[in-house]
Amino acid sequence: MLRSPWFRQSLADAGSVLFMGIIAALVHVSGAGLLMFPELGALSNDIIKRPNGTWAGAPLMLLLTPLCTAVVGLIVARHMSFGVPAVLLDVGASVLLLHLMRSPIAPAISAGLLPLVLGVHSWWYPPAITCGTGLLALLSVTQRRFYPPASPPTVRDVVDDMMERTPSALGWLLPFMLVVALLAGLAQWTGLRFILFPPLVVIGFEMFAHPQVCPWAARAWRLPLACALSAAAGVGAVSLFGVGVGAAIVVMVLGIVVLHLLDLHAPPVLAVGMLPLVMPHPGWAFVAAVAIGTSLCIVTFRLWQTLSARWPMCR
Repeated sequence: MLRSPWFRQSLADAGSVLFMGIIAALVHVSGAGLLMFPELGALSNDIIKRPNGTWAGAPLMLLLTPLCTAVVGLIVARHMSFGVPAVLLDVGASVLLLHLMRSPIAPAISAGLLPLVLGVHSWWYPPAITCGTGLLALLSVTQRRFYPPASPPTVRDVVDDMMERTPSALGWLLPFMLVVALLAGLAQWTGLRFILFPPLVVIGFEMFAHPQVCPWAARAWRLPLACALSAAAGVGAVSLFGVGVGAAIVVMVLGIVVLHLLDLHAPPVLAVGMLPLVMPHPGWAFVAAVAIGTSLCIVTFRLWQTLSARWPMCR
């Protein structure tokens, strides 16, 4: 039983829930809400579950990449208002940083966009999120000493490692940025900024950069449903328990349950549920915005796939 994949996965899920509970406790003790970087939910779940995976094997990049994109995102947020030009500059700069640093930490794109969407202008933001990623980097180094690489690696491990590697080709970048511009324009026009919620950019990045192996790209209806349910869990938990340890634990548990029930392997979904813990006034409009944004991202991705199949020059 102790060696069964189910038991190891359950133990890892419990570890990521505990980690987010610790982050929430640090927020409560310090009063520094910026410590609650939503992507820590996705990062911790993968790193604890896969101690020899790509993210866990890059502790320095785990520390540095979100810090760099957070600085860039903060500069953009301090000098530009939310809109298509600011979003394209923000996301484009973050993707460029990932490419130049050869970093596999795609959730760092979310760290760059978060200040613009939430209106964060404090210079405490970059060091605050680095506290959480630094703890994860330390955890990844520690646990790798106790977990030898799986021999042979499972199919899911191989797929996850391919997903988490820095994409070498850049043919996907133009359609990806066009989708980001579309979502940003719709968010600006409707006033629902969270149509372009930060983890969605990570979701889109992974789909467009790794279309052949992305595990959620082939399950069109499940991803919007999972994101909406995770968002609803976040809003509900905050309304019931307030922003604190209880809400963080409940959100993580419910997010993991949703992924299991839908048989969907999509770590960014866990980050969606954590967003209400850093929002000033989370409401049910957030859930609707998440559903709209995710659905549009899936539709445009499928359209790009269709065009690529008919006209290879679109790839």
